[in-house]
Amino acid sequence: MKSLEIVQEFDKLVPNPRCELDYKTPYQLLVAVILSAQCTDKRVNLVTNELFKKYPTPEKMVKLTYDELGELIFSCGFYNSKAKAIIDMSQDIINKFGGEIPQDLEKLTSLRGVGRKTANVIISEAFKGDAFAVDTHVLRIASRLGLTKSKNPDQVEEDLKKFFPKKYWSKLHYQIVLFGRYKCKAVKPDCASCPFQDICKYFQEKSQN
Repeated sequence: MKSLEIVQEFDKLVPNPRCELDYKTPYQLLVAVILSAQCTDKRVNLVTNELFKKYPTPEKMVKLTYDELGELIFSCGFYNSKAKAIIDMSQDIINKFGGEIPQDLEKLTSLRGVGRKTANVIISEAFKGDAFAVDTHVLRIASRLGLTKSKNPDQVEEDLKKFFPKKYWSKLHYQIVLFGRYKCKAVKPDCASCPFQDICKYFQEKSQN
């Protein structure tokens, strides 16, 4: 399938993709994305609904100790490392950027605890820029559909950005994430009505067994 054919199919499958994390500001989205590592968006939203009532800005967040924040985000898992990442990142935002979230990749990834995937989410979602964030869902589906031969997230991002026109990157990211979350799951994907059977390596291997 050509890139635009795949785009058209994703538009049918997920016509109105949206970020499932709740936030009001780019900073809050950044915190939520950090918390979402190996945790469901639903759980993150429950935690941030309370967290952001008292600590909605980096200036207020840095008043917490690592242990205090860890207790507030405990149910998201990996709370010690996430608490450190959030507080250190918040301190960087204050010290380096005057409390404002930077809008370009290099500056975002200069923040402690912020990797390329997280930065791309902020660029595409909070600032409506062109970016292609690669998470576990995107890695899995890009591989299954033969859009990449790599398992390295940076290389997969590069492959996808070369294959798809720039104007589709941000929307496709969420379409693929939601497709992976609810249909093309890691275990027992729903292949019966999938429009990508002709190019899907998983489906073809399963059909031969």
